[in-house]
Amino acid sequence: MLKENWASLVDLSIVHFMAYPETMAGSGPVVETVSRILSDDFFSMIEVAHINDPAVRKEVAGLIETAHARVAFGAQPYILREKLDLNSFDAVKRKESVAKLLPLIDEAKELGARRLTVLSGPDPGVKREEAGKLLVDSLMTLCSYAKDRGVSMTLETFDRTVEKKSLMGPSEESLLISKEMKSKFPDFGLMYDMGHAPLLNEDPAKALRLLKDHLVHIHVGNCVKTPGLLAYGDQHPRFGLKGGENDVPQLVYFLKALIDIGYIPSSPRETSPVIGFELKPVPGEKSEMIIANCKRTWEKAWSLL
Repeated sequence: MLKENWASLVDLSIVHFMAYPETMAGSGPVVETVSRILSDDFFSMIEVAHINDPAVRKEVAGLIETAHARVAFGAQPYILREKLDLNSFDAVKRKESVAKLLPLIDEAKELGARRLTVLSGPDPGVKREEAGKLLVDSLMTLCSYAKDRGVSMTLETFDRTVEKKSLMGPSEESLLISKEMKSKFPDFGLMYDMGHAPLLNEDPAKALRLLKDHLVHIHVGNCVKTPGLLAYGDQHPRFGLKGGENDVPQLVYFLKALIDIGYIPSSPRETSPVIGFELKPVPGEKSEMIIANCKRTWEKAWSLL
């Protein structure tokens, strides 16, 4: 077991719009649910998405500041909802996708976020190398705009064959993209999600070792690989869901891999690395129970390290 308590080594985060999916479209009880998370000092960070109403955005920014919490901005729901494609072979669609994301960088800054996360466009199945070059071109534009606003860009890897079917993707290919991006924008980085590893048929320990110098954000969660079962695909169900891939033993394995690569440090740092929970209730489940699930699972896993 680690000598240090986890709270001194990592900042735990939670994806607000997954824990409370009724807010994912940028409306609904945003203020109320953000307040619930920020009132819980188990979490040092909250991950938010686009908020439609400027007045609500301002209120949320104030809540985050008052709670003395870190915040990250996830553009993934907006990208998926608007069907944006940063690696489209159609130049008009690709430039349109970039243009629609620029205001979200300003929104991230308004909320106090230092990072904004995106995902690649769909896997075209052919000419992947060309699609990768187009993705890099789009990301360069976004990074340039974000840098002027004190925001850094993060690329999250997703499944390629199950649900999101994204270009990025397998860790080996994501590493090549990140290396190219970091040559111009050193603050660029990757997000790796424990819940995506089974969908990519990756050993997470091997993937984390490969990506260790490029990781700026980690997600932990669950997924279901068997078609026809509840929450099949990239739906981020709770830990321990029947038919799911991840529970306490898998989280222990994942955390040990993060320790091995130095992502989880052996002693406290001024700015702690982030590990975020991405869990969503299935129909009939309550958000509060999902949050309790993630906390119990984490505490049990940490006690076994």
